[in-house]
Amino acid sequence: MKKRLLAMTLASALCAGMLAGCGGGTSASGNGGSSADSGSSDAYNISVIVKLTDGHFNKVMAGAKAYADEHDNVNVDIQSPTSATSYDEQVNMIETSLGNPSIDALVLAPLQSNSASTLVANTDKVVIALDTDFTSDKKLAFVGTGNKDAAKSGGTAAVEAAKANGVDKPTVLIVTGVQGDETHEARLAGYKEGVEEAGGEVIEVQYCDGLAEKAATAMESVMQMYPDGIDIVLSSNDDMAMSVVKIIKDSGNVKYADTIVCGFDGNTSAISAIKDGTLGMDIAQLGYDMGYKAVEAAVKALEGEQVDSFIDSGSKVVDSTNCDEYIDDMKAKGLWE
Repeated sequence: MKKRLLAMTLASALCAGMLAGCGGGTSASGNGGSSADSGSSDAYNISVIVKLTDGHFNKVMAGAKAYADEHDNVNVDIQSPTSATSYDEQVNMIETSLGNPSIDALVLAPLQSNSASTLVANTDKVVIALDTDFTSDKKLAFVGTGNKDAAKSGGTAAVEAAKANGVDKPTVLIVTGVQGDETHEARLAGYKEGVEEAGGEVIEVQYCDGLAEKAATAMESVMQMYPDGIDIVLSSNDDMAMSVVKIIKDSGNVKYADTIVCGFDGNTSAISAIKDGTLGMDIAQLGYDMGYKAVEAAVKALEGEQVDSFIDSGSKVVDSTNCDEYIDDMKAKGLWE
């Protein structure tokens, strides 16, 4: 059977018919794409819905595509809303995939975990949580970073780095995502635990919806609240971390000149910033492995195999000592943008 990566014609048709509801979500397609409805009856048609299109999810999507490319009987249909707050847009995508009888499995990175739980409550399709977990007896597995442990390792490394710079009890600001989002809450908890165990102190937490512009505003406010400086800023994604770095640089505030900023994702911009000395460190998710393993888990379930309830796709703390090694690995996989 000739392998076919499903194009987004189904999602596009929905957008054309319900433009206001669809809201312009993006999608990924491969060579010779076809809609899910035209797939061969003996092929597995898997809908992969991510949170947004960014450096991290580009790697996730590449991994999902790679699995399909390697298996002639697997088609993947990858969709993405236009932003991390396009909730209704993603809901439309989920409902359409669940309502399509030719889709066999849903691999979902939900923008809202509670909404995802409700949406899949009555489905008979295979459901795999991707990147962000949610509670449901319909969900067979969660494939993603062990977010709490990964963040803990980053928090610990940042405090140790600050102490190496001569700070006895480093002060820490955490900028994080949407309040209640399971991924960002897990990272927040991990950061706090790592900081406290390493001998630092979290003095401020700012919820910024995972958005760079909100992190910038929050950082400006924090610099006014703490004029004597903060030793560490821990961010739960790279976009916010890079925004914080820019605000600190543009301010020219010498009290923040030695502030260590740590991102989370492993995006090209963040790793490049570590190499040039702008960003202190980053917690790199292994997004390619995440996407690959999620589709693999869905196929195993469709074939009647048992899958683990949690599949950790891994993470790595990257700083100036190992960023070249990380970049070389990404280039070898074709993932360096």
